[in-house]
Parts: sequence; structure tokens; C-alpha cells
Amino acid sequence: MIAQPYDVEVGAGTMHPATFLRALGPEPWKVAYTQPSRRPADGRYGENPNRLYQHLQYQVMLKPAPDDVQDLYLGSLRALGFELRDHDPRFLEDDWEAPTLGASGLGWQVFLDGLEISQFTYFQQVGGMEVAVVSAELTYGLERIAQFIQRKDNVFDLIWADGVTYGEIRRQEEVEHSTYAFETADVALLRHLFEAYE
Repeated sequence: MIAQPYDVEVGAGTMHPATFLRALGPEPWKVAYTQPSRRPADGRYGENPNRLYQHLQYQVMLKPAPDDVQDLYLGSLRALGFELRDHDPRFLEDDWEAPTLGASGLGWQVFLDGLEISQFTYFQQVGGMEVAVVSAELTYGLERIAQFIQRKDNVFDLIWADGVTYGEIRRQEEVEHSTYAFETADVALLRHLFEAYE
């Protein structure tokens, strides 16, 4: 199933109900969707060529996890036009956890020529509970993958549409998000409110 984005402030596509809630219970489930993800700590005022306050992920959840999920993933890169023999795909173990979701699992970051482009995880726990059926979550970093496809060293140079770059659309937004996160937001107050209402 192709789902719509859940566009609230989330740090990862895992927080989308089509992944998080469907990871619970025994029912089979397959879903994919694009998810805007916001990570204030990654904000760089639009000056870093590949780190963004807000980026796009393509999220895929396969439940139960297929035995050949790594082969399926590599096949998806080939379908995007990657000649893997010309690159250096590496899987670095990165067991994943999201304490705010009570979620964790075995996982790997996927690097292509030294740049992280994806993450995949086998969910072991969600909502603080062991899962009935292990799911595989594949997360693709769309801007970084587009950089490879378009052969761009800087995310802001990506061609978004004919004659329009990603930077023309998103750079000012990056500046404003970073300014808010690093200069304006009352982090102590926000943390206090979060803890009070958690």
C-alpha cells in the first residue's frame, strides 16, 4: 500500500502511524510513503551541503520481514539506476532505538561511497512491548540518493524541476528553522513542558 505523509513534527518516518501502530499485532502489513522528517540538531542554516533540519525519507515497512530483505534493498537501488559495482555499498551495524516510541531493533546504516543513504531495521520492540511479528523497516534518504543520481555534491544544487533548484525552494526554510532552533526557541521551557505532559 502507498500511504500519504503524516506531516507533523517527527524526527523519522518510524513515527508515522502506518509504521508505528502497524508494527504492533500479528497482522501482515506492507506500506511505503514519503515522510518529511525534522531533526533540529542537524540544522546548519542552509550552509552544509548534505545535512538538513528537514529532509525527506521514503519509508518502507515489510511485515513479516522477508528473509531476503537485504537483496530486495540492493535491488531497489539497482532499480533507481545505481551500478553497485561502481560504488562502495557498506552496511554498518547500528542497532536502533527510539526511546520516545519505546522502540528498538537490530539495524544497519547503509553507506554508498562513504555517505549514509539509508537505514534498515528489524523491529524487536515497539511501544515498550516485544513485537509479535518482526517487521523490516527500510528508510531511504531521498535528498542524498538524489545527489548520487544527479551527481551533485551539494543538496541545494539538486534540480527540483526544470530551471528550479532544491536550494531555491528549501534554503530559506533551512535558515529559518535553524534560527528558531538555535537562537529563538526556549529549549529549557520546551523540555519542561514535554516532561510535564509526557
